[in-house]
Amino acid sequence: MSQQDKKRGLLLVYTGDGKGKTTAAIGLAVRATGRGKKVLMIQFIKSPERTYGEKIIFDRLGIEIVQKGAGFTWTKTPEEHREALKEAWSFAREKLMGGEYDVVILDELNNALAIDRFPIDDVLPLAEVLETIQNRPRHIHLVITGRSAKQEIMDMADLVTEMKPIKHYYDEGIPAVLGVEF
Repeated sequence: MSQQDKKRGLLLVYTGDGKGKTTAAIGLAVRATGRGKKVLMIQFIKSPERTYGEKIIFDRLGIEIVQKGAGFTWTKTPEEHREALKEAWSFAREKLMGGEYDVVILDELNNALAIDRFPIDDVLPLAEVLETIQNRPRHIHLVITGRSAKQEIMDMADLVTEMKPIKHYYDEGIPAVLGVEF
């Protein structure tokens, strides 16, 4: 392996139906920051209208996090979601291609690309996402999280981890837990 290959940014994908995709990306962000890397996390589904634990600690640690979503797809109109996704993708593409960061996390991008309740390809075109991944500045490690990762993204990835549910307290009727889910 050449020195140049050792400096190549990796594409890591955390997907699957199990818990832990965003949590894995958060751990990677903390580790990278600890090593002096500049990190940006962009959240495609989570809305700035709610407070999440990762936002609180990232602000304290100086890790940049931007919530661009409109919330869960059933909480707003399709047009509100489409507009949020369009803005999120434009922002993400600009930041990624700008080359300012060492690690960029596109949290729940997979979920956004898998939306089928309303059309999204005109505001979040898969072909453009793939082109951006391929043509990003060479040094950037890119992390993409969320369920239902597109096969094309997984094929490009250096690492794909599928979170598989074995047992979950939701099945016992326990709702989302502060400090665990949000």
